[in-house]
Amino acid sequence: MSSTYRSNCLDQIIQSDAFKVLGKLAARSFDLLFADPPYNLSKTFGADRFSERSSADYEEWLESWLRLAVPLLKPTASVYICGDWRSTSAIERAGSRHFKLQNRITWEREKGRGARKNWKNAAEDIWFFTVSDEYTFNLDEVKQRRRVIAPYRENGKPKDWIESVDGNFRDTHPSNIWTDISVPFWSMPENTDHPTQKPEKLLAKIILASTNPGDLILDPFAGVGTTAVVAKKLGRRFVAIESDEEYCLLASKRLELADVHPSIQGFSDGVFWERNSGK
Repeated sequence: MSSTYRSNCLDQIIQSDAFKVLGKLAARSFDLLFADPPYNLSKTFGADRFSERSSADYEEWLESWLRLAVPLLKPTASVYICGDWRSTSAIERAGSRHFKLQNRITWEREKGRGARKNWKNAAEDIWFFTVSDEYTFNLDEVKQRRRVIAPYRENGKPKDWIESVDGNFRDTHPSNIWTDISVPFWSMPENTDHPTQKPEKLLAKIILASTNPGDLILDPFAGVGTTAVVAKKLGRRFVAIESDEEYCLLASKRLELADVHPSIQGFSDGVFWERNSGK
């Protein structure tokens, strides 16, 4: 790879270590950075293993790749970094040194085991930063359609809600608490064996909110390619980096299938639906 990315790297899964690739990508090129790095716990990802470390050491590890990613972002870019309760404070501190902190999203991860002497871990965080005060946020693209239990009428007509044969609904502003996400399970076409695979619906919310068609997205820890797949389905460009060969192959296969099956579960007709709505 040359000192900057070549055109044939666009819309591809690059099998390599993020630390080797980030320094070779073109500066001020990306509109969105989505990062789902290893959380601060010992876990195996394909042929790779990440080991839990002190909070300070984990924060320094975050810094080590963030320093490489910062120059790649446009002044109008947005940044989303995923974490759990162990890693979230380090992400907030590291990210805030480089970007403007806008919000923390908490999404319900309803899948998982219970615990005998602790609360079940059923949520994860996504920290939302921007490079500057000028950034994209497409509010109308990410409103959620919720069922109206007690619809209010004005002059006999629905007030701020939609009446249909399927029921009564209202398009609501998106909040930073996401309870409508389903973690991929065995019967969902997007499901793979990756231990921390993010749902396509989750990426669709972020991509639609913070990019426009044709924008360029960077994912330095691509896993099985959810960011790349959703970017393709929504008409965005991407550069995705993943070190594990098997995950790269799965991601490539998913990209091929995206042409045949462009739908995203929970998102249809330009609308995000509540979980278990049948959409």
